[in-house]
Amino acid sequence: MHHAPGNRGISLSVSASQNPSPRILLVHGLLNADWWLRPLAAALRREGYEPRLFGYPSVLGGPAQAIPRLAERLRVGGVAAIVGHSLGGLIALEALRAAPDAGIRRVVCLGSPLRGSATARTIASRAWSRPLLGRSAPMLQAGLRDWDGEAEVGVIAGDVPRGLGRLFSRFEGTSDGTVGVEETCLPGIADHCIVHCSHTGLVFSRDVVAQTLVFLREGRFRR
Repeated sequence: MHHAPGNRGISLSVSASQNPSPRILLVHGLLNADWWLRPLAAALRREGYEPRLFGYPSVLGGPAQAIPRLAERLRVGGVAAIVGHSLGGLIALEALRAAPDAGIRRVVCLGSPLRGSATARTIASRAWSRPLLGRSAPMLQAGLRDWDGEAEVGVIAGDVPRGLGRLFSRFEGTSDGTVGVEETCLPGIADHCIVHCSHTGLVFSRDVVAQTLVFLREGRFRR
């Protein structure tokens, strides 16, 4: 479990004296589309945020296309934070490396295999399943290097081992059925927490929404 080193005075709280509707960009994961995150967007909208969906072809295009597109979108401005599910979290952080002056204050990664995915490595090792990863295979297998960007990054992991990942991988530790909790713990992140749900369930969980809101406002999760 990683604990927040400090808030650094940043606030994304919704109030009339500040920006009444901070814009949050939502980035989906592998084999999904932007509409997959509409329930999460609706939950954030009810809390006073202004969510926007970022879509990309995760298999045919992959990170090579998504990262520069997202970086360009962030350079335009107007986005306060990013929430990325699974592969979307990795793409979000790499886009911020490409656009370090975009002014993004916080990023929440939901079940993102930031240190690389054993499930992805198993899928990639088999000819019949390799096409499932498409051009996202290298990033999902290798993960990212330590986070040293300006944005505060919070990671929410699940601990209910239910999902297609169990068909390809055996997890020695706690997992969400697709990604192991240890695979989500990247050095340099601001905070980390675990909620009781599966990899897919992270998008629909009320607990995830609650923890996401806390991190967006305070830069740390609720204990």
